[in-house]
Amino acid sequence: MPYQLDNRPLDLRERMYFPEILKGIGIVSRNFFKNLFFSRDANPDVLARDRRLSQNATLQYPEEKVPYPPGYRGLHRLVPREDGRPRCVACYMCATACPAQCIYIEAGEYPDDPVEKYPVKFVIDEMRCIVCGFCVEACPKDAIRMDSGEHAPPSYDRAAQIWDEKRLLRGPAVSYQYDPWLRRGSPSIPPEKLEEMRARAKPFPAVATDEASQTPGFSVRALAQEAKERASR
Repeated sequence: MPYQLDNRPLDLRERMYFPEILKGIGIVSRNFFKNLFFSRDANPDVLARDRRLSQNATLQYPEEKVPYPPGYRGLHRLVPREDGRPRCVACYMCATACPAQCIYIEAGEYPDDPVEKYPVKFVIDEMRCIVCGFCVEACPKDAIRMDSGEHAPPSYDRAAQIWDEKRLLRGPAVSYQYDPWLRRGSPSIPPEKLEEMRARAKPFPAVATDEASQTPGFSVRALAQEAKERASR
């Protein structure tokens, strides 16, 4: 049912506007002095704060930060192997799947292993990234993740938002039992290091736990479990 509009003419008080102006000044002053002289609840969950102390619902960033949920798509990172090299094999699948075309890759071959490729240059333009996660889902080697729990830091220079392979290669290493460099060996990896990597390798996940886990390592549940394990150490 449509509501009825009050089309009556304004009375003298409403035409002068002063009562409403004074009422607005009173509301602003009341909240200003309340936030100025009374303590503020520092709970990062602004919805759970005690509003009797203060109506201020802002965060003192960067001193205060809201904890992100486990499934938050944070800043990219290239996943390292146990030997410190990137898991990326420069297959260009992430760059092909990227709708924003923000990934640039140059492939190269290891000098002592011509079968295996690696990214000589891996660049992501975080200014163009739309945080869709398609690159993570397209990667067949679990070589790129968005589980850093961070967002791109602010900068005054656009060039600071261009992240290369040196800045992206970080975080905990990951090894799977079916990694080709573990199954067939690699001349670039010492035998004792290769055996250590094989011992730490985990089985490839065969059952998806949610719609985002088509790529191993991007499962929300798996990421949450890994975060709990890292926190308990």
